[in-house]
Amino acid sequence: MEELSGGRKSAIYRDDEVVYRPLQSWSSTIHLILKHLEQENVEESPKFLGINQDKEILSFVAGNTYNYPLVGAITTNKALMSAGGLLRKIHDSTVSLLDQLDVNAHQWMLEPREPFEVICHGDFAPYNVALLENTVVGVFDFDTAHPAPRIWDLAYSAYCWAPFKTDSHDKLGTISEQVARAKLFCDSYGATESEREQLADAMVQRLQALVSFMRSEAENGNSSFADNIEQGHLQSYLNDIEYITENKNKIQHALGN
Repeated sequence: MEELSGGRKSAIYRDDEVVYRPLQSWSSTIHLILKHLEQENVEESPKFLGINQDKEILSFVAGNTYNYPLVGAITTNKALMSAGGLLRKIHDSTVSLLDQLDVNAHQWMLEPREPFEVICHGDFAPYNVALLENTVVGVFDFDTAHPAPRIWDLAYSAYCWAPFKTDSHDKLGTISEQVARAKLFCDSYGATESEREQLADAMVQRLQALVSFMRSEAENGNSSFADNIEQGHLQSYLNDIEYITENKNKIQHALGN
């Protein structure tokens, strides 16, 4: 078996075209989502194949994977546009599932947020997709999926793909280049005028929620999040919140045109 990099502290292994991941308290909810996506012909998402003791078994999402700093195919306009289109496809396909789902009857890693418009991926970032040449052809790690407004997922995704990051390892381009990438992502998603107007504020709110979640998890003894805070990730998010706030007018102006 091959241990896959980029996962959380718990080991994730690949055996040929199958992936073994540790079961979590919310896993049964995610399995329900993955089975629905398969029924909706969202072929880019992993398929739920079963459970083996304390592991879930999923199909392997094939393609080239990337992480920050973003270089190569993941930075191309084609990758950005295909990512925005895939996020829209996932969102649209979950509307029918939400119609028949009692949100409060299921466990979620991230807290559901009203109004429940779609089931958000929750972490639709460059490190959670697979590419074939310059096109995003797959997405994985649905653990953070949860019901929320479209803008909640769109905002975090645009933040990650622009990316509106200040850390020297994570940043890419100037603010002008970043807002142009965010606009292209929103265009490819088919964002409404209202969603574009909300995007800067929604990015800040989404990052504030992430900061609160990290602090809560660390205080509750989650060593992975405690390590992340120690390594400066939380401070990076706080810096990014300040950066987005300072550039709010530029972001809104660019998205509106």
